[in-house]
Amino acid sequence: MAADMADAGRALPPDRRQSETALMIARGVRRLLRGHGYFSVTELPLVDGRRADVVAVNGDGEVVIVEIKSSPADFRADRKWRDYLPACDRLYFAISEHTPAALMPEEAGLILADSYGAEILREADPRRIAPATRRAVLLRFAQAAADRLHRLADPAGVWET
Repeated sequence: MAADMADAGRALPPDRRQSETALMIARGVRRLLRGHGYFSVTELPLVDGRRADVVAVNGDGEVVIVEIKSSPADFRADRKWRDYLPACDRLYFAISEHTPAALMPEEAGLILADSYGAEILREADPRRIAPATRRAVLLRFAQAAADRLHRLADPAGVWET
């Protein structure tokens, strides 16, 4: 069975939506979050149709969204980050050492990441999301995680998108 799972992992095509820098930042961020007791998924579609770069949930049901910015140009071109605020208890930006921290808004937390890990440079202000929104985000999170595991276990399956 372990060999089947390893083969399934190799059969999945790489996700080409993100740059190599963004993938590197995501890896480090997810390692940091895991170390703090959060479970995460990437590229999670939210109720409003936006897709969050990293969404993490801990055992208490706290929802964290991390918006990855791979360069100053990436930040300047994308102003949708405020739309994530109603869908999370904490919002962070994650950058590499090549993006100036001073460019990131003070209204969100800040994470510095590389391929091996990350550190929180500025904590995000906690807020409480509405119970109905929390439920919707948690359901989307669970469905996405289960679907991704299913696709790993059955890469030859027929998938509707």
